[in-house]
Amino acid sequence: MAEWRVGQGEERAASFGAAAAHHARVAAAFLAHALATGVRAVFVATWKIIRAFSLWLVIKSPLAEPRRSAHRPLLQLIPWLIVAVGWGAITLLAVVTYYATVLPDPRQAMVLRLPPNLTILARGGEFIAERGMRRNYVPYGEIPPNIVKVVLATEDRRFFYHFGLDPIGLARAASKNWSSGEVVQGGSTITQQLVKNLFLQPKRTWTRKAEEFILAIWLESRFTKQQILEFYLNRVYFGGGNFGIGAATHSYFGKEPKDVTLGEAALLAGLIKAPSYYSPTSNMDRARDRSKEILRILAETDQIDINQYAEALAHPAELKVPPSKPGFGFVADWVAEVAPMLTGETDRNLVVETTIDAGLQLAARTAVEDVIRNKGRTARATEAGVLLMTPDGAIRAMIGGRNHAESQFNRAVRAMRQPGSAFKPFIYLAAVEAGWTPDTKIEDAPIEVDGWKPSNFGDTYRGEITLRQALTHSSNMAAVRLAKAVGTDRVVEVANRLGVLSAKNVGLTMALGTSETTLLEMTSGFAVFANGGFSVVPEIVERIRDDQGRVLFERSKAPPPRIVSPRAISAMNDMMNSVVAGGTAMAASLDLYPAAGKTGTSQKYKDAWFIGFTAQWVGGVWMGNDNASPMRGVTGGSLPAEIWKQVMLKAHAGLMAKPLPGTGLPPEFIQHTADAIGLSNVPARNPFRRREVSDAEAAPTGPPPLAAPQGRARRAPL
Repeated sequence: MAEWRVGQGEERAASFGAAAAHHARVAAAFLAHALATGVRAVFVATWKIIRAFSLWLVIKSPLAEPRRSAHRPLLQLIPWLIVAVGWGAITLLAVVTYYATVLPDPRQAMVLRLPPNLTILARGGEFIAERGMRRNYVPYGEIPPNIVKVVLATEDRRFFYHFGLDPIGLARAASKNWSSGEVVQGGSTITQQLVKNLFLQPKRTWTRKAEEFILAIWLESRFTKQQILEFYLNRVYFGGGNFGIGAATHSYFGKEPKDVTLGEAALLAGLIKAPSYYSPTSNMDRARDRSKEILRILAETDQIDINQYAEALAHPAELKVPPSKPGFGFVADWVAEVAPMLTGETDRNLVVETTIDAGLQLAARTAVEDVIRNKGRTARATEAGVLLMTPDGAIRAMIGGRNHAESQFNRAVRAMRQPGSAFKPFIYLAAVEAGWTPDTKIEDAPIEVDGWKPSNFGDTYRGEITLRQALTHSSNMAAVRLAKAVGTDRVVEVANRLGVLSAKNVGLTMALGTSETTLLEMTSGFAVFANGGFSVVPEIVERIRDDQGRVLFERSKAPPPRIVSPRAISAMNDMMNSVVAGGTAMAASLDLYPAAGKTGTSQKYKDAWFIGFTAQWVGGVWMGNDNASPMRGVTGGSLPAEIWKQVMLKAHAGLMAKPLPGTGLPPEFIQHTADAIGLSNVPARNPFRRREVSDAEAAPTGPPPLAAPQGRARRAPL
């Protein structure tokens, strides 16, 4: 029996030996091909090499050698361990080879390419802020030991002892994060941080992490530790537009890096983790608390003695350079973003003259702070965005949130939120352009569309009403019926034409404002109603000059094209004026100044809007929470209308009342306003006589008008 097994084993070994030899030859050929054609073939060659080696191991299987010793099983594991190690090494080599072909050339990335510095001014030349990458390169030999100590203590204590990756530091961070139940410490080395700064996009993927590891090892093999630290300290962001230690010491303390104290160095090191949160220009107490924590770490690790520790605590850092003007952070951020698009590439420093009115900007900021401070807690409303612009789109005030120091997310420009009923004017405009009038009748009653059963706010219904009444009281049922009658594609076309480019056809639910958009788009869309029907491009930059005084950009003064007919503007402004005069936006009434607009409230009070305008100004207000949690009963006609009115009263101070485009103005408005600002000899006859739209004008000029839901359209004086 044993002889039979041995014979069978020999026969099997011979068979596998031939197969192993064949696969070895094929593997060698594939490897040669891989080296010639690319990385992908390396994997194929690797697989064939391992397969050949595995077949060779089978030759040594128990069938070929039935007699075993006590240590035989352990010895048989050695070849398989060799296979596993071979797999790992060759796979690692293949991965490194692959990334070496797709990663950017590190030598090119090391070259400094600096965008221009921006000096940002309000109207009249008033200074707002500076933005840009202020940088003063400092060689390693001129960086004082205090700065090196505090940065290494906070960012990478084992910097001089690892190879670019720090397994010990990574394990320590993982342990702390696990014990605390949240991420309290990162495991990235200074070399890895430099890699992110130099080469990689800010995205979190396994591929990007692999690239980060490989490039960190490359940097460590190419440069000394001192060179890497020099690169890092001259590129890391210290907040306030300051990149690098040289720019930071000049900006915050008005001195060279070699002259900073230990306390000042600790404050700067604290900024690296969270430049905005620990910014000394917005919250010095928080910045100092962070610097005290860093000094304590230095003392506990014996990097400074007790006398140095006490001296640093006794003489905390003091700012020597005045910070940027408060209240303009969101403006400065957006200007810094759009300015390069207007000038193209340039290496010169720029002076940007904005359309911002400093007084109105501060008035808008005050309005937001007052309402949120006094009523926000009760209303569970934590954030707001405000825009104020002229009817031609020149932005005079922009508030992107309650506190720029805490969050730089610009809710006036970036936040995509549901506008609710504030979107309805675009539906009504589509209907007016199709032949409907403010006095066309429509049914305000429950409706079901493909199983969807919308309802009115408060579940109240008025039966047959006019379009004017429907918009005044924000009837959801009328809006759904109107959108169904004119077609959702037509509604989207109208919204896009007026500048609400994010409006999408989401079906009839768009009648209730479910298509997300921004405050900037909504406000500029309503500006078309305020200027009489002309296209609006919202702009915040008036002029850009370089440091030689040459004008690189100037806001166009060319007349915009008409995109809405006078007849449609007259009808829409008449209806939206009713919203303010006796509808959902009565809280926004400006008394002497005819105003129009529309409120909006999304489901469960997650968003509240009011977009309104006069003949002189257009304003938009959004309120809500960043996490989309519901507010407590906040509608567009409550807190947003209150903020809007406060800003608008400031903007209209001293202005003569004017009629809304296409509408009239009662004589008492004229006389009352004239008396209020000290004018006399006002003509007894109202020069802004109420203009009525004739039946001839109301007739559509394009396709036949859509029939009203009841099959009739009634006219009455506007």
